[in-house]
Amino acid sequence: MSCTEDVEANFQKAVQGIRDAAAKGANIVCLQELFRSLYFCDVEDHKNFLLAEPIPGPSTESLSSLARELGVVIIASLFEKRAHGLYHNTTAVLDADGAYLGKYRKMHIPDDPGYYEKFYFTPGDAAMGESVGEAGDKDGYRVFDTKFAKIGVLICWDQWYPEAARITSLMGAEILFYPTAIGWDTNETDPVINEEQYGAWQTIQRGHAVANGVYVVAVNRTGREVDQQFWGGSFIANPQGRLLYLAPHEEEVTHVEELDLQKLDFYRTTWPFLRDRRIDSYKPILKRYID
Repeated sequence: MSCTEDVEANFQKAVQGIRDAAAKGANIVCLQELFRSLYFCDVEDHKNFLLAEPIPGPSTESLSSLARELGVVIIASLFEKRAHGLYHNTTAVLDADGAYLGKYRKMHIPDDPGYYEKFYFTPGDAAMGESVGEAGDKDGYRVFDTKFAKIGVLICWDQWYPEAARITSLMGAEILFYPTAIGWDTNETDPVINEEQYGAWQTIQRGHAVANGVYVVAVNRTGREVDQQFWGGSFIANPQGRLLYLAPHEEEVTHVEELDLQKLDFYRTTWPFLRDRRIDSYKPILKRYID
């Protein structure tokens, strides 16, 4: 969906989209990254910190009631205020009975023209053993055992990192969801660059589906915001990378796709990548760069 400066209007549009999806038979509904507002990270402005809220908090309370009413799982990307001066790009998961299952804090934070996220967001903390914080929240990568599937949630810039997809899949995720806000720079004059960037974004995520034998669902915003034309193009890929659905670039869409989780064993036994991993040889990956 596209967003405006009216936070409440954006929220109500999302609520209506969730209702529409549920009416079409959806069990799990994923919203785009930071759906309550415009993508404010295009500038470094302290006033934007006023958009943040605690999690659990007002949005999760409202969405919890909606999830319980409709009997659906809701994946909601929010701007979290953890403490004074400490903020995260966070996704909360509400189960179909309205239960708050926890949150995932974005681990990879970009800092590029138009995406000044390091100004706003602290990366999620790495997991330390089995420590559990308030409300059952855990650090690091997360899998949520919902009524309908075991789902992994990663966020936007995480999309480019095979390590994040691999770890989340190894934790038992059957579907990887990626709430997203990414688009074309309207000042870019070379159409090939725009085409390549969108293609790379889709290709790497389809690769995560193949390498891990999971479904991948990428949910991107659309619409023009300042110098960004968010490219929409949300998609669903099966465990061999085949596109099951591809959204248009500019149109707002609420789409429901049926995923057969029983086929995961077929895909993983046909191409048993997890079986053949050489975990004894991967220590070098822990280095920043192998000089």
